Amino acid sequence: MADGSVERARSFGVAARRYGDHRPSYPDGLFDALEELSGVALGGARVADVGAGTGIATEVLYGRGARVVGVEPGAGMAAEFRRRHPHIPLVRGDGDRLPFVSGSLDLLTYAQSWHWTDPARSGPEALRVLRPGGALAVWSNDPDVGVGWIADQQARIEESFGPGWYINERPRSQGGLEFTTRMLRWSRRVPIDVHLAKLGTHSLFLIGRPGTDEFLGGEREHLFRLFPEGTVREHYVVDLRVARVGQP
Repeated sequence: MADGSVERARSFGVAARRYGDHRPSYPDGLFDALEELSGVALGGARVADVGAGTGIATEVLYGRGARVVGVEPGAGMAAEFRRRHPHIPLVRGDGDRLPFVSGSLDLLTYAQSWHWTDPARSGPEALRVLRPGGALAVWSNDPDVGVGWIADQQARIEESFGPGWYINERPRSQGGLEFTTRMLRWSRRVPIDVHLAKLGTHSLFLIGRPGTDEFLGGEREHLFRLFPEGTVREHYVVDLRVARVGQP
């Protein structure tokens, strides 16, 4: 990663509790699609969730019956994971150097964390730790800019801070990894202050960039004018990409 990306990756530790409180989970349909595209039934599957953060996706995988292990490089996020999910094992590590023996996993997942890896390393590592017939799954949970008020908010952020504030690199096909894609749309209704707290957990707002506090204050005034009832419906698009590895 470039130096700026490293700084942004490390920024999450200071806001781990806020991240766990305000980042959204995922729709049930995502995990149905995951099983379909991967060919791996989650019940009893050996799964590693890499870049687990506070365990938002890991907890759902566990609830689906997976024998899941969280993998998290950051001390702050790892501590919050353990506080929230003491029943789920967690190891310190990252996707470029996975702490697993070769061929030991049925499924490797990256929930909004693939872009913090070096694909030249994380791709071969995925191939190494997955058994034949296993699968790599990478997904993101992006604001749906097809919805007017969300597109307008994205434009205001870019006007204030420039493009590229929302880091989300898609995995690319490489030797042994050919991805199938599924898109899922979903939404949740939340108070405006919860929406802004969620926005504040993105790395742009955590690294102390000048003007972010003022931006969030102005955004609060704007949203209350637009939605005087005090709530917004956040719309998301989940981009799921799955690559099967060899044949069982």
